[in-house]
Amino acid sequence: MRPVPQTSASSTDASGLSDEPGSISRRAALIALGSAALAAMTGCSRSIDLAAVEIDTFTTGTIRPRISVDPQVTRPEMMYASLTDSGYTVPEIPFEKINPKFRRQIVVDPTGEQPGTIVVHLQERFLYLVQPGGDAIRYGVGIGKEGFVWSGRANIQYKKEWPTWTPPAEMIARRPELEKYRGGQPGGLTNPLGARALYIFKDGRDTLFRVHGSPEWWTIGTQASSGCVRMINQDVIDLYNRVPGKAPIVVA
Repeated sequence: MRPVPQTSASSTDASGLSDEPGSISRRAALIALGSAALAAMTGCSRSIDLAAVEIDTFTTGTIRPRISVDPQVTRPEMMYASLTDSGYTVPEIPFEKINPKFRRQIVVDPTGEQPGTIVVHLQERFLYLVQPGGDAIRYGVGIGKEGFVWSGRANIQYKKEWPTWTPPAEMIARRPELEKYRGGQPGGLTNPLGARALYIFKDGRDTLFRVHGSPEWWTIGTQASSGCVRMINQDVIDLYNRVPGKAPIVVA
């Protein structure tokens, strides 16, 4: 009489996958099949459509939830495209020529300040706008030359679109060619204050320092200004639209 084959502890299910020792485990094979299916769904591209994938945003212990998403912080070719504003056509920025770290982006807030606070880190050449939930929007900036830098805690007293630039008397003394602007240079594409200006006041007095746009995008990340914090025009427009009235500012 022929012996009846013994049934081992392993089994084979309807998928044809076995848990028998020495074979590919059922779990590993299923993971591989799932990965292959995902690759097929995305056409083997290096990116996937996150809208089509369920992401668990639950946080465990000290694991931080994902960084927030903002439609105005997106691909650089969109953020730095040409735009029309109040009748002015702001030129496209050749963002490839700017260090990627100085492009607008959302980061984990390193400042510890309250949401709505502007924080300028002079050494890093970054401006942060603190967001609720532990994030910050970070922009690259240009800062003042040695001896022209202001630091401290203050407030944004008011904001202006396409502001008039009036050089201080001491600047006119250093650069006599600016005498023609003693009464102010009207706003425009060549105006040193760019598309927007945020005016810094401390204890109710004008510090004469500003956060402002600049047509000289190539100076972002450098020490080139006469003390003000300068930004790419597209970035300062974005910042202007986000900053609440009388916002606190910390420059350090």
